[in-house]
Order: sequence, then C-alpha cells, then structure tokens
Amino acid sequence: MIRRAEEGDIKELLRLLRQVNNVHAKGRPDLFRMDGTKYDAGELEALLRDVERPVFVRVREDGTAEGYAFCVLEKHLGDHNQTDRTTLYIDDICVDECCRGQGVGKSLYEHVLGYARALGCYNVTLNVWSLNPGAMRFYEAMGLKPYKVGMEKIL
Repeated sequence: MIRRAEEGDIKELLRLLRQVNNVHAKGRPDLFRMDGTKYDAGELEALLRDVERPVFVRVREDGTAEGYAFCVLEKHLGDHNQTDRTTLYIDDICVDECCRGQGVGKSLYEHVLGYARALGCYNVTLNVWSLNPGAMRFYEAMGLKPYKVGMEKIL
C-alpha cells in the first residue's frame, strides 16, 4: 500500500534515510557521514505536516516501510525568462535494500506521477548522484531524461 507518510512512520523513514545516506557516504565520504540522515525526527515531524512537501511511503501490513518518496511542489511563476509552471520535484526516493528488484521503486514512482498529474503539474524532476549508477539506470528505465547536469572541481 502506498499512502502519505504519517508521524507513526518516522522510525521507518529514518531507517530508510540511513540506507540512502550510506550509499552516498560510500561513494562520496568527502561529502557524506556514514550512518547520517538527511532529516532528524523533529524535522520529519514538521515536514510531514507541510502540504507543499508530500512524503509517500509504501508499507506492508505490519507497518514496515518498503520505500518512500519525498517530494516538493515548486511553483515557477512570473520569471523573466522561464514559463509559468508547477513542478513536482522528487527530493529523495528510496527502496529498502531487502526489497530492491521487486517493483517497489516503480510503484512509488508511478504513484508520484499520478499525484503530479492530478495536481496539473507540468513535469516531475529529480537529481541523482553520479556515484549511484543503479539509481541512474532505474530512472532512465522509468523514462526520465537528463535536463541539466551539475559539475564540480574539488580544490
């Protein structure tokens, strides 16, 4: 079942956030701390109340989370050089390590697409770290295409 995340899901969200962080920490230990999380419990509590930042979770009947999608509604209005539009940005998506390859990610992504369409969004966007080729392949398989590329030079 996929639904909006609730305060009772915070423990499971933190568990999955740690998994995502550790993928990044293994690939870029210069940027990410092992066993960290993007949000703490208090920040998640506030985030789950924010209607502009929906969080979806796929859960088993026992409440165990198989994956999540953190999203942000971005309204681009009145810009001097860009068209007016609403974008649903996927801030973070995770499938539990034990559930990968079972369609969890695809079902979460399709749920997010349906949500964005229902809101009349123009597009869905996300960023993916180049250190995570599996995620890049997954997003490409879902039909996403690069629209901008971030680059760096470490000094």
